[in-house]
Amino acid sequence: MSLKITELCINCDVCEPVCPNEAIRLGLSFYEIVPDLCTECVGHYDTPQCVDVCPVQCIITDPEHAQTHEQLLAKYRHLMQENT
Repeated sequence: MSLKITELCINCDVCEPVCPNEAIRLGLSFYEIVPDLCTECVGHYDTPQCVDVCPVQCIITDPEHAQTHEQLLAKYRHLMQENT
């Protein structure tokens, strides 16, 4: 699954710089995650970095963007090809 930032976000700015795919952006009210760019850090790290650093635990799996580990890995590979 892609991740999602809930309305509990306090806009502390710690999640955006740790995202290796640049999937986190400031939205109208709080930070948001672009599902097409989120791989839950698969291919980069063992755990999602934004979840690890979030002080209010407002980052959850997004049930509207369910993906298997294999699908996330394929998305990671695709994103890496686009960046080369």
